[in-house]
Amino acid sequence: MANAKKVTFDDLLKEEDSKKVIAGDTVNGTVISVKKHEILIDLGNQGVGLVPRREASYVRNLNVGDEVSASVIEAEMDDGYVLLSLKKAVKDKGWDEISTKLDNGEIVEVIPFDANRGGLLVEYEGIRGFLPVSQLSAEHYPRVGSADKDEILQRLNSLVGKSIKVRILDAIKKDNKLIFSEKEAIKDGLAERFAELKVGDTVKGVVTGVVDFGVFVNVDGIEGLVHISEISWERVNNPSDYVKVGETIEAKIIAIDKERLSLSMKQLVEDPWLSEVDKLKKGSKVEGTVTRITPFGAFVQISPAVEALVHVSELGEGSDVDPEKIFTLNERKTFKVLDIDKEGRKISLSIAK
Repeated sequence: MANAKKVTFDDLLKEEDSKKVIAGDTVNGTVISVKKHEILIDLGNQGVGLVPRREASYVRNLNVGDEVSASVIEAEMDDGYVLLSLKKAVKDKGWDEISTKLDNGEIVEVIPFDANRGGLLVEYEGIRGFLPVSQLSAEHYPRVGSADKDEILQRLNSLVGKSIKVRILDAIKKDNKLIFSEKEAIKDGLAERFAELKVGDTVKGVVTGVVDFGVFVNVDGIEGLVHISEISWERVNNPSDYVKVGETIEAKIIAIDKERLSLSMKQLVEDPWLSEVDKLKKGSKVEGTVTRITPFGAFVQISPAVEALVHVSELGEGSDVDPEKIFTLNERKTFKVLDIDKEGRKISLSIAK
């Protein structure tokens, strides 16, 4: 025993100091008790830690014998326990994971637990975050009229509980700010799909929104727009009369930009205007229905696909001629064909005598 190391008082102090914990530390331990109002954790030579039961959401499936990490909130309470927080430890670890995934640009999965008109509320690695409407893909973006706020919320609520692949767009721990983007998660695949498409192609897509100015279509993850002027060869007043959300349609690509396809439904069918105009002759008489009255004349529907104009100059001499005094909306009259301009898609009429 002559070679046994002599233990000094300083050694004992150092050993005692090594047992101490400091608020903010992360410690490891073993669950020794799960009671209604508290959870006790054996921290070895650092004592026994207590986790308040109010953190139940973070310890829902905790059992005696489980190994856990916790954050020290108070090094020593009056009863001698170390006050711990599993919630804070989970969050601290979560922020570390989030920072790594943000730096690496990794794709992760989130499941929204709630929604508001601005987007989806999600939780990832114990941290609550937000997936804005503007960062949703063409498949999930709630394309509805700006006034249809209830429908926007209804569409977003339909995504609650469903897994969505996203990338982390922004993460600031001190501000507790965590923003996700579905668009960023799919952009690489979209670039490849865009490269495969060209103007003139016919594509299939699912209608994701019907608004006053046209129809939004999801074409294999790429957003397309059929403008109201490209829905049908006939005059379209309400796009919802032609398509419904969820319906699959075919359309022709008429333009491609960086983020969206411009599509046409009408260009996949023969233009009835041309065939109907071929039946008309300059100088012939036709019957038609007055559909619009303007200061410069009246528009007349002379067949399902052909609308013509009676210009104010054909109604009499002088600048005081008022088309509203000559025509009544929806009245049928007989007109004379003055001119047919196929290239400009214009037909001029006068009142038949």
